[in-house]
Amino acid sequence: MIKLRLKRFGKKKEASFRIVACNSTSRRDGRPLQELGFYNPRTKETRLDTEALRTRLTQGAQPTDVVRTLLEKSGLLEKKVRPSIAIGKTKLEKEKILKAKSKESEIDNKEAES
Repeated sequence: MIKLRLKRFGKKKEASFRIVACNSTSRRDGRPLQELGFYNPRTKETRLDTEALRTRLTQGAQPTDVVRTLLEKSGLLEKKVRPSIAIGKTKLEKEKILKAKSKESEIDNKEAES
């Protein structure tokens, strides 16, 4: 299976990444099948070869989560709600509701004591 992933390069503690197509069993910094773009997380600079990316995606290449978000921001992929993100959001909402209820009960207890 072909994966679209990030290949690290650059100085120590100043990493930049190339977006590459490679086999899923190859190493992170191994020789890629094709280089498809560039991403610098410090400056948020992104350069993409859109034609090559579209052909790889139509061939069935699977992007990693980080590459998927980069492609969504650039408009090559439709935004997709991932289950882990949806579960995390519902969990946060439940925690907010519980905190609000506990604060209300503390206020009620203080008013009852006075």
